[in-house]
Amino acid sequence: MADPDTIPLLLDTDIGNDIDDCICLSYLLRQPRCELLGITTVSGRPRERAAMADAVCRLAGRGDIPIHAGIDRAIGGGVIQPDVPQFEAIANYPHRKPDDFEDYSAVEFLRRAIRQRPGEITLLGIGPMTNLGVLFATDPEIPSLLNRLVLMCGVFTGRQPNAPRTEWNAKLDPLATSIVYRSRPAEHTSIGLDVTLSCRKCVAECVGRFRAMGGPFTLTADATEVFARDKPVVHFHDPLAAAIIFDRGICQYRAGEVLVDTSSALAPGGTFFNELDGGPHQVAWEVDADRFFAHYFEAASSAGPAKS
Repeated sequence: MADPDTIPLLLDTDIGNDIDDCICLSYLLRQPRCELLGITTVSGRPRERAAMADAVCRLAGRGDIPIHAGIDRAIGGGVIQPDVPQFEAIANYPHRKPDDFEDYSAVEFLRRAIRQRPGEITLLGIGPMTNLGVLFATDPEIPSLLNRLVLMCGVFTGRQPNAPRTEWNAKLDPLATSIVYRSRPAEHTSIGLDVTLSCRKCVAECVGRFRAMGGPFTLTADATEVFARDKPVVHFHDPLAAAIIFDRGICQYRAGEVLVDTSSALAPGGTFFNELDGGPHQVAWEVDADRFFAHYFEAASSAGPAKS
């Protein structure tokens, strides 16, 4: 019998570019309350990204998790993120090959999985919004069948002086981002860049802790070293979005409505937040970084969820 505290979750990711996707997936595989139902990949070379996700899952003893390659082009045209720099890190680990994954199967997989468990599933999006935008546009009932939609996407508070006005996942496919924010699931929560920038650690500390934790974090440590060739700091953008699913109190939120700029040449994919009581969107406004890291490393050091 399933643990009533367990949360069924689907992950949509662009694993293989910024290291935080890999850090996020490793956390979910160790999170005792996570029932990871499947993983979909998005943006350029999605089958290589699927192979990387498969390697991480196998190191956690979870070769059974469905993984589907998604869409590589923005709705408006053009390949998103054509390179997967961290793919090289999986060479010495067991994994399915990119050719083993079916092209463009992610959207149909998500549609079927959500319809099989209406009202139960949390959908976590930590990549460009393309898969989710196409899913919601082609099956408009899907958002209403979710328990929650949680995104690492956007910039909302405007309080970080060094934060860019647009966020990577939002701007890589502005039309898809707009579709996703026009959807109305029961709960729609966004963790923006100006909040996640507060959750950071130096590369050396991350690599050391990941290696000590073993399992999926062994590959995560190798991928972090690839990422660190030109980056001195690891930001835990995506892991923060995952963590609030299991400990909502890590962040404080404000309700309102998010509008997405799809026409401006200056800030395509810009997210604009209008605070409004009872608004359709919750956005993170403050984060307790110490609480986040305590939660993250406690869960990441566990044995993971029991096998059913």
